[in-house]
Amino acid sequence: MSMDNKGILYVVGTPIGNLSDLTPRAAKTLEQVDFIAAEDTRVTLKLLNHLGIKKPMMSYFEHNKQFRGELICKRILEGESCAVVTDAGMPCISDPGEELIKQCAEYGIKTEVVPGPSAVISALCVSGLYTGRFTFEGFLSVNKKSRREHLLTLVNEQRTMIFYEAPHKLANTLKDFYDTFGDRRLTIARELTKLHEEIIRTTTREAFERFSDGSLKGEMVLVLEGAPEVKEEEYTLSDAVSLAMKLVEEGAKASDAAKEAAKVTGFKKNEIYRELI
Repeated sequence: MSMDNKGILYVVGTPIGNLSDLTPRAAKTLEQVDFIAAEDTRVTLKLLNHLGIKKPMMSYFEHNKQFRGELICKRILEGESCAVVTDAGMPCISDPGEELIKQCAEYGIKTEVVPGPSAVISALCVSGLYTGRFTFEGFLSVNKKSRREHLLTLVNEQRTMIFYEAPHKLANTLKDFYDTFGDRRLTIARELTKLHEEIIRTTTREAFERFSDGSLKGEMVLVLEGAPEVKEEEYTLSDAVSLAMKLVEEGAKASDAAKEAAKVTGFKKNEIYRELI
């Protein structure tokens, strides 16, 4: 990374628990930028102290993001370089940094990503569930109606679903999962990369029965199995002939009826035609 390139926003991933997970490139970036935009400057200060780095910081969080974002962009446009960090993981994922990237895009400010740990991907990797296609659903709303509506949109979702959850809301979420999705496989990834990391591979029913007492503490990622694939209806030759006969009764020519029935059922047109006549 060359710091000759002034006027850049660096999006820097930080550890989600284990400080050893910070990459050498991330450390070098934090050391060389002009200032850091941090979700919580106290949390970032601990990381900087661990690295032996002193750096000016600006707090950038949910309730000041619009105004501070403009201020950050102004400083970058004047030639300074900035690193945006969140308390843990990749900025911009369930994080106000998303807004800053949009502002940078509007101003034509160059952005560079310095990838690091991500709780979403880490939890998915160890979930034991299908990883080929997945959807990140973030935090569920505390509003009961909004939560219900959100979950109902996912009933037929076939991809693996990933949620963030706080321990004090876990009991309600597990009840909602079981009520909405029935009994499905569920992995609870708790305290990822920390001393008490725990991967609980369970089901929505078992989790609701075991953990609704508030016994699980710490940061959690919930990985939920998607809906089973709906298999296409399987037709017999008899079904195909019946369909063709119905079309003939409605006035279609035998050959056209056989062709149409073949399209629907997957049988060969000649097979159906032969039976039809």
